[in-house]
Amino acid sequence: EGVASIVVVCLTFIFTSAQTVPFKELYIDQYVDHFNFVSYGESIFKERYLLQDQWWKPGVGPIFFYTGNEGSIEEFWDNTGFVFDIAPEFNALVVFAEHRFYGKSLPFGNKSFSHPYVGLLSIEQALGDYAVLLSTLKQELNATSCPVITFGGSYGGMLSAYMRFKYPNLVAGSIAASAPIFLLSANSKRDFFWEDVTKDFNAVSPKCVDRVKKAFVMMDVISKKPGGLKELSTTFALCKPLTSMNDYHHLLGWIRNAFTYLAMMDYPYPTSFMGNLPGYPVKVACGMILNNTDAVKGLYQASEIFYNSTGRLCFDIWADFIECADPTGCGLGFNSRAWDYQACTEIHLPAGSNNITDMFPVLPFTNPIRNQYCQKTWGVAPRDLWGQAQFWAENIKSASNIVFSNGDLDPWHRGGVTQAPNPSVGVIMIKGGAHHLDLRGKNKDDPASVIQARNQEKDYIKKWIAESRQSQ
Repeated sequence: EGVASIVVVCLTFIFTSAQTVPFKELYIDQYVDHFNFVSYGESIFKERYLLQDQWWKPGVGPIFFYTGNEGSIEEFWDNTGFVFDIAPEFNALVVFAEHRFYGKSLPFGNKSFSHPYVGLLSIEQALGDYAVLLSTLKQELNATSCPVITFGGSYGGMLSAYMRFKYPNLVAGSIAASAPIFLLSANSKRDFFWEDVTKDFNAVSPKCVDRVKKAFVMMDVISKKPGGLKELSTTFALCKPLTSMNDYHHLLGWIRNAFTYLAMMDYPYPTSFMGNLPGYPVKVACGMILNNTDAVKGLYQASEIFYNSTGRLCFDIWADFIECADPTGCGLGFNSRAWDYQACTEIHLPAGSNNITDMFPVLPFTNPIRNQYCQKTWGVAPRDLWGQAQFWAENIKSASNIVFSNGDLDPWHRGGVTQAPNPSVGVIMIKGGAHHLDLRGKNKDDPASVIQARNQEKDYIKKWIAESRQSQ
């Protein structure tokens, strides 16, 4: 049947939680290298994808295709309810594809992150997987006339846009939420991220930011006095005491990482995406910071909101937070290794914090630091000019049928498209919106701005589907 044959591993519905939409877990054989006929010959791997056809009108309804990003695909399935909210109205087939080298889609199993295999982890290869999967599904499901709409958030939003850039023959339109595509410009400014995290906390209370700054200054003083590292270890309930300044700097990164996610996931209701967080976690954190008479303990309590969802008695900062080529965090496990490699090759992420435009300690991550780290860790040198040429960077005037949405609370939004380059590209700014809030399912606590954004996105989707059918 060839490489494009689809392998069914589970036709029964799988429930990942009480609230989630059931799915069929499927696999497709993919070439490990779409672009070199010699290097790996006929070598294939099994790419996982999730499918739900309960609303689909076979051969007629559109295909809603989520371009999986840096993690196991079911995590995105559970946190992209907008697709399921609108699929019945459109009689759509829903497909979520897992990105190669993440989740269960490891081309070489546990060897995937060794040389030379890790070289097959790239945006181009992932897009190739998605194109093959779409082409195969269209043929095998007799859906050749069904328009495809891609969806994605964050890096997945970038991929959603790139699918429309690269494969307009397959994709009728794209919803690219919180997609910082301008970061792939070699000349892009990268100093906005920590400044915007700080702005989120400042919007709750300028006193909160002042208190955070004071806490870090106090920590620095404590770290330098005799017994100071032990004192900090006790304050932050560490499983293993700090024994060096290197350990201390890792603690600072651990704290900053918590604040990153509090800002990114600043949703108006409790969520379990990338951690169990309360509604408006930035406001909750500021309350703890301001109500504690000890500024350092307040900082600990704020960090604990992110890390202590399971009621742990102590924290292993080395297991909780892995330093990598993405100062905003790479996650954990194999997924963190994959993202670290991508941050060392095609995806140039924000710089470090500077304590001038932001409230965090000076934890730099400059281009020379990145280059040195990537050479040492992976034996590679970043190629920013290639990413700019291959993925258009800021030169997107020829783009069409894409909606770029961003929330003003999202610290990534200044890396994304906030002004439309032409009339066929939609730009939506969501006031009071955190990281791709519009892709989440509807909730009684949704701000009016995100309800309006989703309605706009629905109108674009209807327009793209109609245009696609008229052109057939």
